Amino acid sequence: MKENPILTRERIFSKRETLIKRQNIINAIRAMFISDNYLEIETPIRIESPAPEANIDTIQSEGRFLIASPELQMKRVVGAGYDKIFQITKCFRKDETGRTHLTEFTMLEWYKKDGTVETLINDCKEIIKAAAIAVNQYPVISGTENRKPIFLNKEWPVYDINDTYEKVAGWRPGPNPDEDRFDFDMVDKIEPWLPLDRPAFLTKYPAKMASLARLDKNNPAVAMRTELYAGGLELANGFEELTDPKIQEERFIAEEKLRREKGKPPYPIDELFINDLKLGIPNCAGMAMGLDRLIMLLTGKEEINEVVALSPDEI
Repeated sequence: MKENPILTRERIFSKRETLIKRQNIINAIRAMFISDNYLEIETPIRIESPAPEANIDTIQSEGRFLIASPELQMKRVVGAGYDKIFQITKCFRKDETGRTHLTEFTMLEWYKKDGTVETLINDCKEIIKAAAIAVNQYPVISGTENRKPIFLNKEWPVYDINDTYEKVAGWRPGPNPDEDRFDFDMVDKIEPWLPLDRPAFLTKYPAKMASLARLDKNNPAVAMRTELYAGGLELANGFEELTDPKIQEERFIAEEKLRREKGKPPYPIDELFINDLKLGIPNCAGMAMGLDRLIMLLTGKEEINEVVALSPDEI
């Protein structure tokens, strides 16, 4: 039975203060990128071919797919000659619901020609600083009943994945770890071990765990990927982009094989993206950040439904 519509309306209006802060946060992030000469773009939400990632499922829409990320489309724009681009868009992931997940959510994604993992780490620091200032949460994001204060002015540690797994989980993943074991220990051991009083990054992922990232030229066992965590939440994921069309197509085929082995529906390979790689895409780095989760931290909310005007329960 649906809730009394009057109670639903009252709950929606009770979010007003949070939604004003949400607007201020997004405006501050947008202004930061524009002041750094990034071009804001929009790419299609419905596409023919999502990236075939084994652990991410998107939603079908009349023979096409709703984007899980605008990544492939944005890299095609970089390949056409754009040096610095960003986008704030809706993304969709099937069956992702809960305290920190929405099936439909807001993503910030950006790409920079000649960017590196270090570039992405610095970008994240500047983005979160700008967002926190916009809602008077800098240098300390206030704690809540279930979360410690987050000190943005302390050092943000950067952890090597292999060293961290060895220290915390008792084994080194290497270039080709058992995926189920890696994922289980990430959730059960690594993420709870990360500091709660400051943001932190994980880097140097196993080559197997980053199908769209280039490998370290000095150590091909390592993918040039990083993830940002804060307050117990994964906020952002990014990497130095793989631009070799042959290797990328091989990785897509391998990921599609994994999808079939897991009983998941097949995704067609994005031939337009592969063709653009063959034409040439410059060295670049890109990052995706979940804005709803960032807004949760900056507004002291425990549920992601509290930072959107209409939650899934209200439609």
